Amino acid sequence: MKKRQFSALLAGLCASFALGLPLPAAAAPYKDEYKLSTVLGEAFPWGWGAKRWADLVAEKTQGRIKIKVYPGTSLVSGDQTKEFTALRQGIIDIAVGSTINWSPQVKELNLFALPFLMPDHKAIDALTHGRVGKKMFELLAERDVVPLAWGENGFREVSNSKKPIRTPDDLKGLKMRVVGSPLFLATFSALGANPTQMSWADAQPAMATGAVDGQENPLGVFSAAKLHTVGQKHLTLWGYVADPLIFVVNKNVWNSWTPEDQKAVAEAAQQAAREEIARARAGISAGDDALLKEIAANGVTVTTLTEAEREGFRKATAGVYKEWAGKVGAELVKQAEEDIAKR
Repeated sequence: MKKRQFSALLAGLCASFALGLPLPAAAAPYKDEYKLSTVLGEAFPWGWGAKRWADLVAEKTQGRIKIKVYPGTSLVSGDQTKEFTALRQGIIDIAVGSTINWSPQVKELNLFALPFLMPDHKAIDALTHGRVGKKMFELLAERDVVPLAWGENGFREVSNSKKPIRTPDDLKGLKMRVVGSPLFLATFSALGANPTQMSWADAQPAMATGAVDGQENPLGVFSAAKLHTVGQKHLTLWGYVADPLIFVVNKNVWNSWTPEDQKAVAEAAQQAAREEIARARAGISAGDDALLKEIAANGVTVTTLTEAEREGFRKATAGVYKEWAGKVGAELVKQAEEDIAKR
């Protein structure tokens, strides 16, 4: 097959030369394997979405583009905050990444982690599918990557091993694992907790030994990681921030593909993202609470805040919101607030 393809290419080049036609630009050779980085494995909606994208790409390109998923951010030794830099440098070819993990390099992505900005899924959609999402993609495109689709890790709920959390006072003194973002440190410090940054790989052993009391993550992560087995017996639904995911390709890798394959990869990303979002939201709504029931059945006390109780946390973090809104960009935050209000 390769011999026939080479012969055909050679014949075409000779014909072009003989007719005086311009020679086609040399296409960059495709890699035998493209490396896709993600934080979580296939048991989680996030990792499932990455694998789904890889499978769809293989199908839509008839195997011309083969993608291997590397979960656990193993391509950067598990350091989630280095993933975007490695993606820009070409150490990583493709990624399904978190807006939180990439926010140290792209400050505007901190928008999604402003405490209590987004009250529901319609608010997330208003941002990612509206003016804000478009602006974010433009900003990312200036940083050596090609963003293709929005996915979702979900609203981050808070759990701990000590007691139910209903008020900011309940968080005081608790040792809480948070992601490597200054905004998360500021938010939990404002609530009186003792936040500790650590990778997800280190978080579960820390909970098991009692080195930390609690954590915050989407319900899909709580369930798939079986956090009830590492002492997380108290779970509060407060929806203080959500974590959109972004399906991206390194710009040099993208430019090495034919327009036909670029289109196929983009369509695969958009399909995988839609399916991943549906998976991330399954079982956690009033009409479909199967996942919540499953978590409670494992001996976890699930606390749902009233709007008045949620307002108490919002007031306690209002100073953090104001400070970080300035860092994110006043105009972008204003757009977000307007679009959420219109939802």
